[in-house]
Amino acid sequence: MIKINKVLLDQVTQEARSSDRKRKNYNFHTEFSDPMNRMLNAFEPGTYLCPHKHENPDKREVFLLLKGRIAVVFYDDEGAITGHVILDPKEESYGVEIEPGVWHSIIALETGSVIYELKDGPYSPTDDKHFAAWAPKEGDPGALEYIEKILAELNTRTL
Repeated sequence: MIKINKVLLDQVTQEARSSDRKRKNYNFHTEFSDPMNRMLNAFEPGTYLCPHKHENPDKREVFLLLKGRIAVVFYDDEGAITGHVILDPKEESYGVEIEPGVWHSIIALETGSVIYELKDGPYSPTDDKHFAAWAPKEGDPGALEYIEKILAELNTRTL
């Protein structure tokens, strides 16, 4: 049995805050070959999950917000925003399932944000994610500016 409780969320959040990336994964799957990847992903404002998609192999991805507030943003092949969802329990918005082949990213809107992430396995670092060429990678120069541009376009902000 794996317990997902305040102690674990606080631990992962603290590790994210201490990390240069301002993010931290906590994997529940123990082998890359697992048919279902399950993890906590803690985010702090100022970081994001670079726009990417899962295809070849096709994989679904589910984000369930456990704590905080995040934006899940969707894009077309050229990088134009096609939609977004703000996950926020105060707004009764808790999660989203993303079909294979859909460009998407995550932006932390509140300190201490943690999602439970599920994704079809197995995990292979060479083809798990296909990152967008039109967006800066996490931590690259211009990434913070890019995040701010997206948030301005969505008319939202971090707390």
